[in-house]
Amino acid sequence: MNTETLVINSGDTAWVLISAALVMLMTPALGFFYGGMVRKKNLLSTIMLSMVIASVIGIQWILYGYSISFGPDKGGIIGGLEWLGLNTVGQSPSPDYASTVPHLAFMIFQAMFAVITPALITGAFVERVNFCGFLVFTLLWSTIVYDPVAHWVWGIGGWLRGFGALDFAGGTVVHITAGVSALAMAIVLGKRKGYGDTTIEPNNIPYVIIGAALLWFGWFGFNAGSALTAGGLASNAFVTTNTSAAAAGLTWLIISWTYRRPSVLGFVTGVVVGLVAITPGSGYVTPVAAIFIGVVSAVISYFAILLRMKTGIDDSLDVFACHGLGGIWGALATGVFSSKAINPGGSNGWLYGNAGQFGIQAVTVIVVAVYAFVLTWLLAKIIDAMFGLRVKRVEEDIGLDVSQHAENAYGSF
Repeated sequence: MNTETLVINSGDTAWVLISAALVMLMTPALGFFYGGMVRKKNLLSTIMLSMVIASVIGIQWILYGYSISFGPDKGGIIGGLEWLGLNTVGQSPSPDYASTVPHLAFMIFQAMFAVITPALITGAFVERVNFCGFLVFTLLWSTIVYDPVAHWVWGIGGWLRGFGALDFAGGTVVHITAGVSALAMAIVLGKRKGYGDTTIEPNNIPYVIIGAALLWFGWFGFNAGSALTAGGLASNAFVTTNTSAAAAGLTWLIISWTYRRPSVLGFVTGVVVGLVAITPGSGYVTPVAAIFIGVVSAVISYFAILLRMKTGIDDSLDVFACHGLGGIWGALATGVFSSKAINPGGSNGWLYGNAGQFGIQAVTVIVVAVYAFVLTWLLAKIIDAMFGLRVKRVEEDIGLDVSQHAENAYGSF
């Protein structure tokens, strides 16, 4: 299709640009969500881990990340280098990815996904990561894990896309890669000093609530924006997103109430888990299916956290339990509940007579999870040997706000 024959739709363009801004807001929101859960001596460090990624990957994406993620296909594995520095990616629509909005609008929308994905991983190693090693890890991880997987699933010619994998807004590309990678990083870096022997309390639960509220708000751009049009499909994704979040939050609240008291921290965690789980299917499933997806996601993640605590693995903020398992459940549930009545461009799932779609989703989950875990583990080991990924014990005692940034969140240094 010749781009000269494509017409830009101002409504679609406005929605995609607004959605990109909403997804951008999710990165500092994540910083507050994570930051409130760590000790006060590590608050600034934790927020910084999210914020600095907006700059690092914001530049990487322009220079080469977008090209190898969405550029002209090379064997179904990776995009080519034809779009380096956004060469030929301009104000005209893209016949492959964004036929009614400028190609630049689609590019910047996808940039925000590339930014928040490595930011999600940081919750696994807060309070003990060396800032320099972290920067190197983030740049390399995005290049060898996120970008290829984005091409496999979303890129024209990507092999998992051709295989039939459904991932409307990033349950596989974003949450499974981040969640599984978080587990690998937690294993490589080891436990925080005193973990299991001393109580590690959140320093500011209101920050967690603010972060969760902004994540919920931004997620409407994350999921509904992935429709790339301001129409019925975006509306469905918007409604299913809110529905799953509400169902998961209530479910987590009820479970925590059964065991002790209705936890505020638990409620907002449940909301985020529900948002994660609906992400891959938001543009393929009905609002009623979203209720079931949200309820089950909260149950899975809640008990996965309890199990993780017994293993001794210090995935500090339970990124794997919330994002990894939430994304896995969401991807599999998409294979059950997806309906062509919702999205003619998708596929019917198991519930609508196509059990094969569940099999496709299962294979996709396994491939992406194994790839992300193995590559992250190897990358972490290499960077740790070369630059050091973990701070020294004395620096950990002092806190990363002071030892890494010479600043203090609650007073002058």
